[in-house]
Amino acid sequence: SVLAHAVASGAGFVEDLDESFKENRKDDIWLVDFYAPWCGHCKKLEPVWNEVGIEMRNMGSPVKVGKMDATSFSSIASEFGVRGYPTIKLLKGDLAYNYRGPRTKDDIIEFANRVAGPLIRPLPSQHMFDHVQKRHRVLFVYVGGESPLKEKYIEVASELIVYTYFFSASEDVLPEYVTLPELPAVVVFKDGTYFVYDEYEDGDLSSWINRERFQGYLNVDGFTLYELGDTGKLVAIAVIDDKNSSVEHTRLKSIIQEVARDYRDHFHRDFQFGHMDGNDYINSLLMDDLTIPTIVVLNTSNQQYFLPDRHIENTEDMVQFINNILDGTAEAQGGDGLLQRIKRIIYDAKSTVASVFKSSPLLGCFLFGLPLGVISIMCYGICTADPDGGIEEHEAAKKEHGDRELTDEGSEEEQEEDKNGKYTELSDGELKQKDIMEKKKD
Repeated sequence: SVLAHAVASGAGFVEDLDESFKENRKDDIWLVDFYAPWCGHCKKLEPVWNEVGIEMRNMGSPVKVGKMDATSFSSIASEFGVRGYPTIKLLKGDLAYNYRGPRTKDDIIEFANRVAGPLIRPLPSQHMFDHVQKRHRVLFVYVGGESPLKEKYIEVASELIVYTYFFSASEDVLPEYVTLPELPAVVVFKDGTYFVYDEYEDGDLSSWINRERFQGYLNVDGFTLYELGDTGKLVAIAVIDDKNSSVEHTRLKSIIQEVARDYRDHFHRDFQFGHMDGNDYINSLLMDDLTIPTIVVLNTSNQQYFLPDRHIENTEDMVQFINNILDGTAEAQGGDGLLQRIKRIIYDAKSTVASVFKSSPLLGCFLFGLPLGVISIMCYGICTADPDGGIEEHEAAKKEHGDRELTDEGSEEEQEEDKNGKYTELSDGELKQKDIMEKKKD
């Protein structure tokens, strides 16, 4: 109850912002939740946001925590590029940084502290380097003095600080096992080793850092998979059950780990490796029912995927499967074509209906049964309508038409008189003609 009271009172550490915020914010760093009152995700975030406010205040952070109803102050929200709810942004001077991580207290606070602090953090000693390396699984370090590479490094850091930290150090601060071919250099420390940026082999520095900001092997979930889409890599996943300790599940996971470690130089530019617990998310993504354990390779850029055409027994089989994908001999499934989009619409509709009935059968019956019942009643009424009214109307029309014909031609007696008159007129003519013929003969 004490914890509940603290969370509830945490609203006092979160400021409600209005139209004056636009002018008053420039001298401070703000972490703002742009929300809509009717948004379910916003309501779910609210207690977490109150916890963030409490924690940031308790740690003495210079970052102020606020929230703004984006529907009431839509013009301000639009200026900050708010397009969905909730949207979390850290506003620092003229810069606005979007938060795209998990909506947990620790992740949001980590983001705020990272972005609010120095863009490039110096490492003045080996002790500080060791301390930072223990805290971060992936560590980017610029080594050297002033140079065009450092200017580029700072530029990239201003863009990608939302994802990772950036440090700088002198060469004597680095561990003894680190050997640099030349200075200045940009180095990433991860997976128990280090890799040096090479402009000729690795291309643009921003793209290289974006690719290298993940460990070589990951526990992949839906959010991580979404983030990996920015790297342009294919994602090779062992889909397993983490609670299942059988040989098959652990074997596939080990195969992926070995390929990620032993074949990094061959595949790290094109592939990201990892495993996923359970097949629910992957089934919804592929619109298929995958039997686990299995291996799948995803192309997040075009929604294609690859399944091995044979059982993966060892590392060599996995390497061969990857090479087949790279040379185009492996068959790609899925995609983002028209047929797949139609299939996606149908699949999502079926999934929605199934989830509604599964979570609340009564609600499902009401939502889908009521419209079907109304339509059924209407169809029944149309099909069983009494046709007698139509027949009587037809007969009446027919009778009226018959009467009209009789009126136009006259009664039977009048028609008989007309016939007799014509006969009489014809007989008189014949008599006259006969008289004339007799006169001619005389």
